[in-house]
Order: sequence, then C-alpha cells, then structure tokens
Amino acid sequence: MKNILYTLLVAILLTFTSCKETKKVEETSKMEHVMSIHDEVMPKMGTLGKLVGQLKPMADSLGAESVEAKAMKDLQEANRSMMDWMQGFGDRFDAEEIMDGKELSDEKKEWLKEEEEKVNQVKENINSSIKNAEEILNKQ
Repeated sequence: MKNILYTLLVAILLTFTSCKETKKVEETSKMEHVMSIHDEVMPKMGTLGKLVGQLKPMADSLGAESVEAKAMKDLQEANRSMMDWMQGFGDRFDAEEIMDGKELSDEKKEWLKEEEEKVNQVKENINSSIKNAEEILNKQ
C-alpha cells in the first residue's frame, strides 16, 4: 500500500512540475516570438531613413498633399511606431524577462499578448510604408 501511495505522490509531483515547465516554455516561446518579430523588422529601420531621404526633395517640391509627401510621412510614422513600441516594451519587461526567460506574472502574461499585437502592427506599418515608397520611387 505504501508503494502505491508513494508512486501516486511521485506521479502527481511530476505532473505538477511538468505542467509548470510547460507553462514556462509557452511564456518563453511567446516572448521569443515577439522578439523575433522585432528582430525581423528592426534591420529595416535604415531602409526607412534612406527612403525618407530619397522622397524628401520630391515632397518638398511637390507639396504636402503629394503622394511623395504622404509616403514620406508614412515612413516617418512607421519609424516612430517602432521607437514607441520599443520604449513601451522596455518599460513593461525587464532584461531577465526578455532575454533569460524569467517567469512572468499573470499581469505580464497579458501584457505580452498585447505587445504581440502591437509589434505585429508595427511590422505591418514598416513593411507597407516601405513597399509604397519603393513603388513611388520606381515610377520616377
């Protein structure tokens, strides 16, 4: 009887530990996913600046209502959205949570879901503004 109780207790502890580890892995995976989106679009920040530089002379000569000026503004807004996102993300999470997989509080788990949505929007803003600017410049 003792052996059965001991085996049952060990099984319960292993299950509990396994569930806890699974949740930690899910959190780490979510954080890694959010950071991978950031890492995917961060190198495009230089492209945003380069395109703004190419569009600026045209926008200045054609006026604020030109497609060139609007495209330039979209590029600048995409740049600002990345800077704002990084600032807000850094305010919500510390380096250990971001880089080392430190366990998140329930509140921070919810924040991470919000940040995933935000960084996806940043990605969309960056990619669409670059695509639009390049199409305009290729027509010139």
